Amino acid sequence: MQKIGILGGGQLGRMLLQQAANYPVETFVMENDPGCPAAHLCHHFTKGDIKNFDNVYKFGKGLDALTIEIENVNVEALEKLEAEGVKIFPRPSVLKIITSKISQKEYYKANEIPTADFRITQNLAELKQKQDFLPAVHKLGEGGYDGRGVQILQSKEDLDKGFDKPSVLEKLITIHKEIAQMVAINEKGDTALYPPVEMVFDPRLNLLDFQICPAEIETRILWKVEAIALSVVRNFKSPGLFAVEMLIDRNGDVFVNETAPRVHNSGHHTIEAHYSSQFDMLWRIMLGYPLGNTENILPSIMVNLVGADGYDGKVKYEGLDEVLKMENAFVHLYGKKLVKPGRKMGHVTIMSREKQDLTHKANIVKHTLKVGSV
Repeated sequence: MQKIGILGGGQLGRMLLQQAANYPVETFVMENDPGCPAAHLCHHFTKGDIKNFDNVYKFGKGLDALTIEIENVNVEALEKLEAEGVKIFPRPSVLKIITSKISQKEYYKANEIPTADFRITQNLAELKQKQDFLPAVHKLGEGGYDGRGVQILQSKEDLDKGFDKPSVLEKLITIHKEIAQMVAINEKGDTALYPPVEMVFDPRLNLLDFQICPAEIETRILWKVEAIALSVVRNFKSPGLFAVEMLIDRNGDVFVNETAPRVHNSGHHTIEAHYSSQFDMLWRIMLGYPLGNTENILPSIMVNLVGADGYDGKVKYEGLDEVLKMENAFVHLYGKKLVKPGRKMGHVTIMSREKQDLTHKANIVKHTLKVGSV
């Protein structure tokens, strides 16, 4: 029985562990919070800081393989473990690229992967010398997450909103659609593509609001999306599961926005809507089993559940009973005890053959299920 460790014990770790029961595996989780969502599902829990070299190295010693729930882990410890024979999914070399938006953009450029034109700025003073590059998007090089660390700069009057730290200044693209493609790749180099999803973002929170699968895009654009996603992943030269987020402009050109090297919010719908979920797929990759079937059982729409404005404290769900009565609607609550405005607390996946039915039910969920506080 293989010993597999997960760095991070939040909702992604919990959903990954829910699939572990299907395989002969002994599971280990490390997280600072003993009350985290994944703690009660693993065989062995270790309290520790996933950013600390000693904690990560000690945790990984003696395991067959390690994976991550979030990118911000101690990569140096993973490199040492890899050198000593522990398999890391994805490889530490990938995490070094992904954890910096600057190195991500340079990776795309070096591998001739289409992405928005960009400039690197080390501080606010350098940014103010790039007025001729506006309108643009300023992205913090490290530390940005879930919509934080991103500023749209339309004119020189907006420059003070930029970051006084190493960042990427990207030329603003007129977006027609935002697409994500989940790509699986095993140690042999075999790949499997999930159907791309169309993502719709909350413009105020800059967070995923809902997504539709499969995305409605022309066949010629679908071929571009798939070819680009495969190019991103294959050039990493690492097994794993990747979410490649792309922008499509009104001319049908496709640009890579960013890549996540793990199970991802844009693949949550696969739990019910696909034959092999993203979580099942990652277990197959880590354990050396054949890649799963990525086809969808039915079209789906996924609605993110986030904390409502003005609520901060112990979570309370309103309208949950009404949503649970809906046909082919699957509610996932992440087990977080505290809510604050904009915090991701769960999701609902709806399945139907009819797009009109999907969008109708998605609107019911958005207006019925409220995430507030006591």
